[in-house]
Amino acid sequence: MQNSCRFGIIIVSLQYKMNNILSIMILPFKAIRPSLVADMPAVSNSFWLRGKYEALTFFGYIITHSQQEAEHINKQYDELKNHEMIHLRQAQATGDSWLRFYLLYIWYWLRGLPMNRKMRGAAYLLNPFELEAYRHMHDMGYPERCGDDGAQEWRQYVGMKYQERRAVYEKLKR
Repeated sequence: MQNSCRFGIIIVSLQYKMNNILSIMILPFKAIRPSLVADMPAVSNSFWLRGKYEALTFFGYIITHSQQEAEHINKQYDELKNHEMIHLRQAQATGDSWLRFYLLYIWYWLRGLPMNRKMRGAAYLLNPFELEAYRHMHDMGYPERCGDDGAQEWRQYVGMKYQERRAVYEKLKR
């Protein structure tokens, strides 16, 4: 009981601190290996989360637009939280390293930028990590079934051409 209370205090203090624009920069220094993360607490920071995105995974935390959204994610495990937990499992699959996960994520995003001319948001939507997360976000047991090796499905999307990835994405939209 004492651990859960302490965990709650950490969440409250982090939520308070995240209101400062630069405060999010401390999270990488507090981060632990993805395999040691059991649950990712949500924190709010509207400065770092822009546009149409509802949330993002950042070194073991889920960043949201508002305090209300963060509290909702912390209380209820839904599709959004599941999507972000899949990213946690993907980080485990990239050598159990947040840094490798983000470097690969950015690499695939940069490689997808030319596709933005043909499809709005293609760099994000056709990113192999996002394809896997969107494909399984409604399957609440998926992160647990990934096992110790993490979520590996993203690897099959890496070898696909962008037209093939787009076909996968179009199936997911239906």
